[in-house]
Amino acid sequence: MLSKVRTSALEALADVPDGATVMVGGFGNAGMPMELVDALIEQGSRDLTIVSNNAGNGTTGLAALLAAGRVRKVICSFPRQTDSFVFDELYRAGKVELELVPQGNLVERIRAAGAGIGGFFTPTGYGTPLAEGKESRVIDGRGYILEYPIHADVALIKGRLADRWGNMVFRKTARNFGPIMASAAKVSVAQVEEIVELGALDPETIVLPGIFVSRVVAVGKPTARSAA
Repeated sequence: MLSKVRTSALEALADVPDGATVMVGGFGNAGMPMELVDALIEQGSRDLTIVSNNAGNGTTGLAALLAAGRVRKVICSFPRQTDSFVFDELYRAGKVELELVPQGNLVERIRAAGAGIGGFFTPTGYGTPLAEGKESRVIDGRGYILEYPIHADVALIKGRLADRWGNMVFRKTARNFGPIMASAAKVSVAQVEEIVELGALDPETIVLPGIFVSRVVAVGKPTARSAA
């Protein structure tokens, strides 16, 4: 009987190797898989490349992973905000690398990886420092730069409900990067509030089919720090 359910977040992440590229869903705290990130800290893998929309908030989640000295590089679109002091301090000290990617480009590069697309031309970033070293073309009189897909070893995502096959639904916009990250990773691990019986999810509401989900763990209702 096929089941992708794991008994704990730590079990679901036991085989994440040092040097892995890890995608982490979430837009700020909305959709951030806090329990999975906590388990990754406990698991102990190091020298990680993190792909996420932003570079952590406060002292929890990604910020805690950064503070633990486990991240070598961050690929994100929004590294600075009022409570991103952990990343800011590490970056200024030269302890973490940053690849800054405009948000639309970040989404499309992840989506391209999941769709098997080898690259795409975009006008975003053309004529700016972000275009340095990249192939450029003028198409129909407009400048474009070539961007490549971002693949990952592991994706950590957060949903609301899942069944044992990994079919998932999300809570409104908390889905954000989750579905495309799951498609772009070799292994995708999802935390959900509850695992329901097969057939309990209306097929019309399933956002992420189980074919893109490798492992699922139930973590219960969200806490105050991860209510979205």
